[in-house]
Amino acid sequence: MPRTLWKGTLSFGLVTIPVGLYTATENKSPSFNQLRRSDSSRIGYKRVAKVDDEPVSNDDIVKGFEYEKDRYVVFEKEELDALKPKSSRVIDIETFVPLSEIDPIYYDKPYYLGPEETGAKAYALLTQAMKEAQSVAMCRVTMRDKEHVAVLRLVERPVGGDGADGESEAVLVLNTMHWPDEIREFSLADVGIDEIPEPREAEVQMALSLIENYSGSFDPENYVDTYRSKVTEAVQAKVDGEEITVAETEEEPASVVDLMAALKASVERSKSAAADAGQEREAS
Repeated sequence: MPRTLWKGTLSFGLVTIPVGLYTATENKSPSFNQLRRSDSSRIGYKRVAKVDDEPVSNDDIVKGFEYEKDRYVVFEKEELDALKPKSSRVIDIETFVPLSEIDPIYYDKPYYLGPEETGAKAYALLTQAMKEAQSVAMCRVTMRDKEHVAVLRLVERPVGGDGADGESEAVLVLNTMHWPDEIREFSLADVGIDEIPEPREAEVQMALSLIENYSGSFDPENYVDTYRSKVTEAVQAKVDGEEITVAETEEEPASVVDLMAALKASVERSKSAAADAGQEREAS
């Protein structure tokens, strides 16, 4: 049974559905501790004032907002508590929109949204209606003293978490989103590109051929964190007392100045790779 991060209700018109939020992702990047080389003891850090390197106790720490360089306004805990959004246990659906209208750059963190037993029927009704309408729901939610704008959408997940029998079910995922003013503006002119050269038709057709040769279906199992795998293997090797061999760094391929030549070579290589893959499938 997954641990509930948040419990409340999902408000859909006058319909309320008791729900819980559950973590949908986890960070599996390798994590290292800093150690003293001589005896592998952990490195600790102390809170000190930068002006004189004197230690500072927790009771003597306040929060300050830097409104100009090296100039701060100080807030006490009570003042900041008064500014926090009112605690709410309601996810308010404000509007339904087509998923295609939402730029993925706005997405932040996903959470599974599951119903309490008493809300299972209403949950199923909402998921079925959203599926037929092909819409997602824009909503607001307050978590950990912070208000979020979020999108509620349907995803197909394997039944029971393993999908051994090929069955799947539609579940709701709540994606918190970045506020519009948190998305940075960007233009190619910002990096010194003031004009984009018009590609020749022959180059476009060659690029389309390359895309076709590399086209396929998305399978998440094809994507593996090779760095994490290598770290895991190296850790086990060190635990077993084996010596780690440092591989030589491969030289980066030289950039090709002739775009058409690079496209032609890429198309030929993609054809060869596709042929090799077909032979492997036949052999298996």
